[in-house]
Amino acid sequence: MNSLCQKFFTAVIVLMTSFITSAQEKSHYVAITAIVEHPALDNVRKGVVDRLTEQGYITGKNLKLQFQSAQGSSANAAQIAKQFVASKPDVIVAIATPSAQALAATTKTIPIVFTAVTDPIAAKLTRSWQATGTNITGVSDALSLDKQVDLMLMIKPDLKTVGSVYSPSEINSTQTLRQLEPLLQAKGIKLLSASAQRTSDIPAAARSLKAKADLIYTTTDNNVVSAYEAIAKIANESKIPLIASNPDAVARGATVALGMSYYDLGRQAADIVIRILNGEKAGDIAPQIGNVTELIINKTAANRQGLALSEEILKSAQHIIE
Repeated sequence: MNSLCQKFFTAVIVLMTSFITSAQEKSHYVAITAIVEHPALDNVRKGVVDRLTEQGYITGKNLKLQFQSAQGSSANAAQIAKQFVASKPDVIVAIATPSAQALAATTKTIPIVFTAVTDPIAAKLTRSWQATGTNITGVSDALSLDKQVDLMLMIKPDLKTVGSVYSPSEINSTQTLRQLEPLLQAKGIKLLSASAQRTSDIPAAARSLKAKADLIYTTTDNNVVSAYEAIAKIANESKIPLIASNPDAVARGATVALGMSYYDLGRQAADIVIRILNGEKAGDIAPQIGNVTELIINKTAANRQGLALSEEILKSAQHIIE
């Protein structure tokens, strides 16, 4: 009898151990899409993947990971959204506003975690910064525009006109410029906006700012970021300081940038993904704002753009490119 009991309990323990191990190794499926591939958005994706890996979600072991880029096309973003929803992932990560909007229009049930979205309310992804009660949450890259204006004045104290190239269809840009204009006006500074519908229109839009703007400021507009070298070339030729709100733009020709660390933005989004994989509902998680900003300076670009940087701003930088 004792022998039979022992065998029974041993079998129970084996089954429980097998069940626990199976639960621990349960495979999850996370899909990631971005409106376009450029350094900032690539860093977001890297941050997501690295953080998932650190937390034990290993591709090929207990995680299926799929990525698709819309290559700058809203039509592609809509098609990718349909494909992803049909494949029924546990969570979809949407990098940048157009991709998030395409997914939001396609599914009301599969959890969506947006990231690199400046204004989720204006983009109609959320109604407020509170938990949505829907299938959508995420991390915004919204910046303090007051600090952006302060940076511009540190760079050029006698600033009178700020030029900016933007895409009319990119809500990140239009909303930022709409909010920035009255802040500049309060300082006696005029905002001069140059529209560029397509990436190929950006050089002409940037050239239209020559001899008109005291500096050029770029937002997180994905169309603009995709052709950043073209703007930097014109800034260098015209000796106009180029300031960015995207730190990754500094290595591509901006003199200085104060903005989100997009790698850390991705890691922050991954933490939300993990919460959802662990059973929380997306609608119960309030949207967040990125919590890591950095000031990056490019001394070579400053020289090319005819700018002498003060000791104050040099001491404030987290990183300086010589």
